[in-house]
Amino acid sequence: MAAHDIEAIEVDRARHVRVEFADGVTATFELAALRLACPCAECNSRRQGGRSVSIAAETAPDDIRITQAAMAGAWGLNLDWSDGHSTGIYAFERMRRWVDDRAVAAHVVRPDGAGNDAETDSETDFDVGSGTRGGPHLG
Repeated sequence: MAAHDIEAIEVDRARHVRVEFADGVTATFELAALRLACPCAECNSRRQGGRSVSIAAETAPDDIRITQAAMAGAWGLNLDWSDGHSTGIYAFERMRRWVDDRAVAAHVVRPDGAGNDAETDSETDFDVGSGTRGGPHLG
């Protein structure tokens, strides 16, 4: 199994996306950070041009929501956002790279207990053993 293979995924449309990778690493991404990291061509072009990807996620991060979530085959997630955006596919391989490179803020728990809180509140505590094993839970 590759490090980016997943065991479980949970989408809480109002709070976070949690991914448990096959090697036991669990990453919980807050929605605003995930929206701002959208990997689609339009968002990449906006970032490269120094333009905003999502004014809503930047100015009112607590208001950003997922309106629809679906698996993109077995390799990623397609997320529709409350700001109207819906073209990004979040590949699990890319999400794992974000975790390993600390490129996108996430609460990370590693099987050896050595977590990191890349740019997040270190007091954030998520129950990573909440019964999501066995496939996606797309809330």
